[in-house]
Amino acid sequence: MKKMFMMLFTFVFIVTGTANAAAALSVQEAMNQPDGASVTVEGYIVGVPVSQSDVQQSGFTSDYALALADDPNETQMSNMILVKLDSAYRGEYGLQSNPGMMGENIQVDGVRDPYFGHEGIENVSSITTVTDGGSGDDGGTSTSGYYASASGLTGSSLKAALHNIIDDHSELSYSQVWDALRHTDEDPYNSNNVVLLYSGDSISKYENGGYVDEWNREHVWAKSHGDFGTSQGAGTDLHHLRPTDVSINSSRGNLDFDNGGSALAEAPSNYYDSDSWEPRDEVKGDVARMIFYMATRYEGDAGEVDLEIATYTGTSGAFLGKLSTLKQWHEMDPVSDFERNRNDIIFSDYQGNRNPYIDHPEFVEYIW
Repeated sequence: MKKMFMMLFTFVFIVTGTANAAAALSVQEAMNQPDGASVTVEGYIVGVPVSQSDVQQSGFTSDYALALADDPNETQMSNMILVKLDSAYRGEYGLQSNPGMMGENIQVDGVRDPYFGHEGIENVSSITTVTDGGSGDDGGTSTSGYYASASGLTGSSLKAALHNIIDDHSELSYSQVWDALRHTDEDPYNSNNVVLLYSGDSISKYENGGYVDEWNREHVWAKSHGDFGTSQGAGTDLHHLRPTDVSINSSRGNLDFDNGGSALAEAPSNYYDSDSWEPRDEVKGDVARMIFYMATRYEGDAGEVDLEIATYTGTSGAFLGKLSTLKQWHEMDPVSDFERNRNDIIFSDYQGNRNPYIDHPEFVEYIW
């Protein structure tokens, strides 16, 4: 009798577990459910529906609805289900306010009803983000839709695809960079301050300018390496502009990046010699990923400078070194939360483009 009870218990447990695992419908399955049916559907956010025939997949103008699909790279509206977002969900999931949610895998509980005359879900009672369980290279923020056109590529083909994705960003004036850096480089522990790149010091956001002990706008890809100055484009690109102490910025000058040299008296975690600069360990990877970004974003089209990473130091022209060291720094100093937050702010609030090497560190090895 005891044996029969255990067998029955095991059977019930297995059946129940299987039913729970299959509770969420795919988008295609949900689209085939009758109107008025309560459903739980899992899918990828692929855009914002704005009419019966149009789903915005960039330049979002609304937080009122989402389009979901089984494939994060889906572009055909016929393969999407439309989710009406009530006010309770717009602040967290609406793409106009949260463009970084594009490509995110979510689960929605609601009622199958047409929306914009298309298969939809209304009366939403719950939305949750689905944990991917993958490699987690992007630190928890899914950007699979943003990089869809680069999927499966390597080498020069991947670099070209990434260039096309991040090209033509919204450009700031050099004066606008001051306020932007106050936002992007805000000290997470003191909202009145910014964190300086090379020294790591936290100082007032408004102690900026050109005097000793103030902070200024450091071009991590030195502006003389390409002669772009402070003009819009490379000269004002927030992805490589960082607050630094005025005198430390002057010491770095336009040196290439490499290991070794003498400790800088004012910030002894940094080293320099006649042709190279070594930043403190905590930002070595940050520096490398900024340089990889610049060499990808600026390829010489549309009258822009063509920036290239050299295999040596002592460079001139539009070259900056040293590739092997930058790759080493990228590996030894992984992407931080500070970098991810900065990347998200630049994307959503200022330029509308991202640093691919923060979102996908593996791209460095695929290309270089």
